[in-house]
Amino acid sequence: MTTPLGRHIIVNAFNMNCVGHINHGQWTHPRDRSSDYTRLSHWTDLARTLEAGLFDGLFLADIIGTYDVYGNGLDVTLRESVQLPVNDPMMLISAMAAVTTHLGFGVTVNVNQEAPYTFARRMSTLDHLTEGRIGWNIVTGYLDSAARALGQAGQTNHDLRYDQADDYLDVLYKLWEGSWDDDAVIRHRAARVYADPARVRTIRHDGPFYKVEGPHLSEPSPQRTPVLLQAGSSGRGLRFAARHAECVFISAPDKAAARKAVTALRQAVADAGRDPHAVKVLIGVNVVTDDSVSGAEDKLAEHRDHASAEAGLAHFSASTGIDFAPYGLDDVIPYGTTNAIQSATALAQSRGWTKRDLLAQLALGGRYPLAVGTPGQVADELESWVREAGVDGFNLTRLASPGTYEDFARLVVPELQTRGSYKTEYAPGSWRNKLTGQGDRLPGDHAVAAFRPGGVAQAAE
Repeated sequence: MTTPLGRHIIVNAFNMNCVGHINHGQWTHPRDRSSDYTRLSHWTDLARTLEAGLFDGLFLADIIGTYDVYGNGLDVTLRESVQLPVNDPMMLISAMAAVTTHLGFGVTVNVNQEAPYTFARRMSTLDHLTEGRIGWNIVTGYLDSAARALGQAGQTNHDLRYDQADDYLDVLYKLWEGSWDDDAVIRHRAARVYADPARVRTIRHDGPFYKVEGPHLSEPSPQRTPVLLQAGSSGRGLRFAARHAECVFISAPDKAAARKAVTALRQAVADAGRDPHAVKVLIGVNVVTDDSVSGAEDKLAEHRDHASAEAGLAHFSASTGIDFAPYGLDDVIPYGTTNAIQSATALAQSRGWTKRDLLAQLALGGRYPLAVGTPGQVADELESWVREAGVDGFNLTRLASPGTYEDFARLVVPELQTRGSYKTEYAPGSWRNKLTGQGDRLPGDHAVAAFRPGGVAQAAE
C-alpha cells in the first residue's frame, strides 16, 4: 500500500539497560517493570513484543560516567535511578536476536570506551550473530565524570572529540571494508584452505589519534559496517553526521525547531556529496494512548503523578554542564558555551529557559514531545510531525515498560497501517536494507567507499 506520506514511518523503541532512562520517576508506576532490567527474560520478552508490533528496531542508549552535576553530587541521581545503575547494552543483543528474526538493534558505544581494533571485532561478531541486524550509535561522550573514571583529567574539547571520532571511524572502515575481500573465505575442505591469504590484507593506520596495524580478526559479516546512527547536532556534530551517519536522532521541543534541524542536516549531507534523503531522521517522542480519550487522559495523569521533574533536571544539568540546583525558580540562568551537549545548551539559551520553565517541561520526567489520545489522535500527531517537521520516524520512549510499547503495538500500529503509514510486514535482508531498501552494504557515495579495495584510502597505503 502506498502511504500518503510518501514513505512508511520508522519507529524504534528507545530504551536503556537501566531503571530510569528518559522519563524519570516512572519506575515507581505500578505498570512499569524497568527494575527487572537485570533479568534476561525482561529483554527477550521485550524483543518479541517489538517484533510482533513490527518495530523497526530497539535503540539502546548508554553512558559511561554518572550525572553528578546537579547539586554537585549523586544524591538525586541515585535516589531516582537517573541512568544509575546502568549495565552494558551489548550483552543483551545476542539473546534478543535469538528470539527474533527481523528486529534491528542499535547499540550506543562511546569511542573512548575501547580501542578500535577490538571494537571492530565485537561489532562484526554481532553482525554475524544477528544475521545483519546490528547498528552502532556513535557517541563521543560529554560527561566529565566519564573521563575521570577512564583515568583522564576531564573531557577533551568538544570539537576535538569529533576529530578523534573521525580518526576512529577511519580505522574501523579499513578493518570492516578493506581487510578481507568478499571472496576471501573459501572453506575448501579437500584443499585445506579456509581463507585465501592473497585476499586478506593487513591494514595500516597512522592517524592523529590512533596507530593500528593488523588484519581484521573477523571474516566479512552481512553488512560489513553496521548501520551507523548518531545524535550530534552542533556545527561539528553536523559535519560528522554528514560524513558518517545513516540515521540521525534529533531532539526538538516543537515542529518548527525540528524542521530547522532537519533542513540543516540534509544540507550538510548534500554538501558532503551524499544523497540528503539517504539519512533517516528520527525524533524522540512520548506516546500515551488508550481506546478512549478519557482512558488516555487517565493514563497520562497517572504518569504525571509518578514522574520526578527534579530527576529530569538532574539529567538536563549533566547534558548542559550547568548545575541548576542553586538557582531560584525565576532566576536568570547564565547559559554559555560548555563542553557538554552544545545543542542542548544553545536551545535553552535561545529560549531563555528558567528553572521554572524546565521543571514545567519535565512534568513527565523527560522533555520529549508528547502524543496523547486515542489511536487516531496519536496517529494524526505522528503523521503531522512527518509532514511538518520532515522527520522520517520516531524513537518511542518508555513511560511504563513494557506497557508503552505494548499499547503502541496493539492500538497505534493498526491505525497507522490502515492509513498506509506503517508497514504491514518486514522487508527482507539486513537492517540496513529494511531501512533503506538499497541493499545490505553502504552505498558508493558514503565515505566508507574510499576504504574499500581500490578506493582512495586503500590506494594511498
